[in-house]
Amino acid sequence: MILPRSVTALLALTLLFPVAAACSTGENSPKESKGKIKIALSNSFIGNGWRVEMENVFKAACAMPPYKDQVDCSVFNAGNDVATQTRQISNLIAQGVDGIVINAASTSGLNGVVQQACDRGIVVVSFDNTVDAKCGLTVNTDQVKFGEQLAQFVVDQLKGQGNVVMVTGVAGTGADNDRNAGAKKVFDANPGIKVVATYSGMWDSATAQRQTAAQLPSLPKVDGVWVSGGTDGVIKAFIEANRPVPVTGGEAENGFRKYLAGVSTPKVNGMSIGQPPFLSVISLELARAVIKGEHPKTSVTIPFPMVTSETVKVGETVFPDLPDSFFADFTDSGPDATVVLCQEAATDGTPCPGKTLAVKLG
Repeated sequence: MILPRSVTALLALTLLFPVAAACSTGENSPKESKGKIKIALSNSFIGNGWRVEMENVFKAACAMPPYKDQVDCSVFNAGNDVATQTRQISNLIAQGVDGIVINAASTSGLNGVVQQACDRGIVVVSFDNTVDAKCGLTVNTDQVKFGEQLAQFVVDQLKGQGNVVMVTGVAGTGADNDRNAGAKKVFDANPGIKVVATYSGMWDSATAQRQTAAQLPSLPKVDGVWVSGGTDGVIKAFIEANRPVPVTGGEAENGFRKYLAGVSTPKVNGMSIGQPPFLSVISLELARAVIKGEHPKTSVTIPFPMVTSETVKVGETVFPDLPDSFFADFTDSGPDATVVLCQEAATDGTPCPGKTLAVKLG
């Protein structure tokens, strides 16, 4: 996956294009610049570490060649409110942007305004929490398979018998709906598995820890946990309650992977799947390429990175010097990498010095 310090910023998706951008934030209209296209990021929710990294890598990409010469970027946050996000997108339509990339507050609640954007010839790309509007494109992993794969790991480790807790994400979002559906399909197919509690951790480690701590006193023995996000917080709640840490299927938090690697104790038997924050950068490139006529108007699905307690590697897929809440899949690595970005892009939103992004879209 990633290297511990600054690494070459490289995006690998399927067509190589020169691109670039300058990025601004706030409610003002996108920067006017003759010859540049205007692409805005409309984000529903900034209240957890994943969303911060997602915006940071978007801003970093916008400030790096070749995007900085071709694209004017802007970023808008809606406080997880559908009405606010709808209003912001309406304003972007009125301002005449060329593309809008969206992490949506609702899969269906933005359909009307997205259709309005499409009718104006604006390229709309949604990612992570996608919209249902058929005129838009999507960039995502397979969220149902995300839920299924983690659940199947828990079932296999428990040999089909045991009590399981499900810690879900932000209710009403597409990713949460799909992940939960995938997990429930697997658990329902295994009658020896009993789901003894289901509650939201809001994809946030601190929230997941508080919610788990509140639930544990009333729960029987827990053999496995399935966590949509905030995994390290769930583990910490078990430790603080002096309860054995169960088999854990969870997200790509650096803190969770520290437990998988034995960097933090106890060493946990688990699987970590990443919903990569760099989905925002892939969406930026897809929008740019479609606007420029360099890529067909088709959606993109990427694989999510995965490690287990047997395959996690210090300095490559887990980072002892980074915070527990940091998402270790902010970049990819290797010859078939989807994205490679430097650490500073994710931590600070600053461009990787002296590097040009090479992008492939498949």
